[in-house]
Amino acid sequence: MTLLIAGVVVWSITHLFPAAAPQARDKLARNFGEGLYKGLFALDIVIALVLIVFGWKAATPSPIYMPPLYGSPIPSLLLVTAILLFVASGRPTNLKRFVRHPQMIAVLFWSAGHLLTNGDIRSVILFGGMGAWALLEIIFLNKRDGAWRKPGSVPHAKDANTAIITAAVFVALVYFHPSLFGVAAIPA
Repeated sequence: MTLLIAGVVVWSITHLFPAAAPQARDKLARNFGEGLYKGLFALDIVIALVLIVFGWKAATPSPIYMPPLYGSPIPSLLLVTAILLFVASGRPTNLKRFVRHPQMIAVLFWSAGHLLTNGDIRSVILFGGMGAWALLEIIFLNKRDGAWRKPGSVPHAKDANTAIITAAVFVALVYFHPSLFGVAAIPA
């Protein structure tokens, strides 16, 4: 369990640092150089991911609550929404005119979907920890960046492309989830 907790903590601190302490981030980037700073940031993320993967595999999935929506379609809807928001975060879409932090909101939906179907301690640590990080990230980003300047509209074809990519990613995740993560994404 220690590796999993360490991975979530390293992930969270590494990501929160630039938003929570932008002056300190800028000072480090000036002192080390932007390239080295970004390299160290990426290395921290890789370390966090390795800790999370090995921590997940090593942790015993001891139950702590009965998942309230196991087998329900609601978690799947949350996860499709998470994928849509995540895909939209890196593309020009009209969704960004309504959602300020689509990638962080995606993590919150992903986290909620998994917590509604997994009631074991390692799931609470991973999905709850990542959800807490995303919420804190939104708070710190809003504080750092100030008032939201909504982007302009884009052609609806870009939204359609985003929806198609979302559907393809969802289908791929459902198909490969058992081989990648050991459990079916949608219970039979």
